[in-house]
Amino acid sequence: LGGTIAPMWTQITLADLGHPEHADAIVNLLDAYARDEMGGGRPLSDHVRRNLVPELRKRHGVHVVLAFVGEEAAGMAICMEGFSTFACEPLLNVHDMVVLPAHRGQGLAGQLLAEVERIARERGCCKVTLEVLEGNVSAQAAYRRAGFEGYQLDPRMGRAWFWQKLLG
Repeated sequence: LGGTIAPMWTQITLADLGHPEHADAIVNLLDAYARDEMGGGRPLSDHVRRNLVPELRKRHGVHVVLAFVGEEAAGMAICMEGFSTFACEPLLNVHDMVVLPAHRGQGLAGQLLAEVERIARERGCCKVTLEVLEGNVSAQAAYRRAGFEGYQLDPRMGRAWFWQKLLG
């Protein structure tokens, strides 16, 4: 028996945080990312699973872009608006970027980032920012393909680092 397998369709969409299917996709994709070694290797807590989408809905300037391959939620970018004091303009930060392992290497990250850039331009943002782990070379390659790079204000001072101080 011969034949061809129909290619799966890909849909990139801005999530509706009030839509149950989108809400479930957001939680499940973030949980998959959290379980990955690049996300810390531990599942989301029950508290986060229950409260993530309701808390995102409370915040102004949150944009979640979902990628569906066929009927499966395969990737996501959770973005939050910020403000560049040096440019005196808004910016859009990609806070979480997820592509499920079965869908990596198929261009989904680039499609998600293209939609993020479209949203940023529509909102008058001066830039899109993100963070990436030093050891996540495949994500770095995807981000470079999309035009991202490390930044520095003055080459003599070196590149910027992302630091944190936990408060809990």
